[in-house]
Amino acid sequence: MTVTLPASMQVLERGWLSANNILFFDGNQATLVDSGYVAHARQTVELVQHSLAGRQLSRLINTHSHSDHIGGNAALKAAFDCEIIVPAGLHAVIADWDEDALLLSPLGQQSARFQHDSLIGAGNELEMGGLNWQALAVPGHDMEALAYYNPEQRILISGDALWENGFGVIFPELLGEADGLASTQATLEMLSQLAIDTVIPGHGRPFSTVDAAFERAFRRLNQFQNNIEQLAWHAIKVIVAFAMMEKRRIPKHDFPAFVLALPFALDVNTRFLNMADDALVAKVERELLLVNALRLENGMLAAG
Repeated sequence: MTVTLPASMQVLERGWLSANNILFFDGNQATLVDSGYVAHARQTVELVQHSLAGRQLSRLINTHSHSDHIGGNAALKAAFDCEIIVPAGLHAVIADWDEDALLLSPLGQQSARFQHDSLIGAGNELEMGGLNWQALAVPGHDMEALAYYNPEQRILISGDALWENGFGVIFPELLGEADGLASTQATLEMLSQLAIDTVIPGHGRPFSTVDAAFERAFRRLNQFQNNIEQLAWHAIKVIVAFAMMEKRRIPKHDFPAFVLALPFALDVNTRFLNMADDALVAKVERELLLVNALRLENGMLAAG
């Protein structure tokens, strides 16, 4: 089903590794939500430049601080000298550029360092594209994440708190930093009470099948709540796949070392799965080959 958005909005739907970018137009000024992965930063600048059509990018706002959402911040700042606004809970980790807290080092990911100009917190409101947006706390995938909601047009910019087929990996639970499963439950319950006609997710197309998306998300969360090992294994696969897509290809004999060099994979395996290194590597390889085979069978581009 085709989603119709206000004329003052444009969604730049990206593929992995980058999150979607959402542009808002206010006269000759514009605001962008999220900036993609650093490896795509040049492409992001070019896409935004084209869409601006002579307007000035005055603000860049992030939903959260994962690498696929902030990786273009520095390049966009350099290109447009825009104000960078981040969720208030991220002030210290970005100011200090704490690569562990930003999940860069643990996940084997990267981002160009930047400094934010101001903060936005849950309960704050801002105008983008002539519409008033409410900042909502959506902890779970990231404990400091925000979503942005416009009640008049019934549009939710969900980041990674809600996708058409689920939600982002619940990192805090797996890292032992917070009760991410309970937080995800509370976030989904809060969002499901909103009047929403359209969701613009961090990944994938904008969608209007909102009730079905919530049903799938709650069902998936329940599976993880009943089987934490399933969540752990899912997270390891996602992180290895992301790293492989960035590398594009590596020699087969280097794959075991590649997997075992990802601190997150080792830590989660130790906490929840307790698999021997060779068994872990073999299972990851089998799963990724299966995923690629299914993608090719369905006529889709296989990662890597």
